[in-house]
Amino acid sequence: MRLGLLFVVAIVSSSQLLAESTSFSRDIAPLFRNVCASCHLTGKEAGEIALYPQVAWSNLVNVPSRQSSHMRVKPGDADNSYLMLKLDGTHLDAGGSGTRMPFNGTPLSEEVRAQIRAWIEEGAKDN
Repeated sequence: MRLGLLFVVAIVSSSQLLAESTSFSRDIAPLFRNVCASCHLTGKEAGEIALYPQVAWSNLVNVPSRQSSHMRVKPGDADNSYLMLKLDGTHLDAGGSGTRMPFNGTPLSEEVRAQIRAWIEEGAKDN
């Protein structure tokens, strides 16, 4: 009986984790609006990318970076997404240019970067 109960708890816990995948509209777009869009508003600024919520996804996912040979966001591959390289401060090692993002700001926390990384690894869905 106890083993059966543990099995049910494990299944419920696993399905809750799957249901709580990272959402672009709920988790990522608000971050871009609050942290990034003040500098990346029109796409004419440095980096040539607008990151306000209505255009951020289409300006990031499967779009070549203008600063490196990487895609800005390569779905399923955070390690090769220029966005993560810029946020982690490893972009120069990958042939990129410029400074770590956010420019002249405190680097994003490991927790926030992990959330962006999870979104990319989960396929960078527009959800």
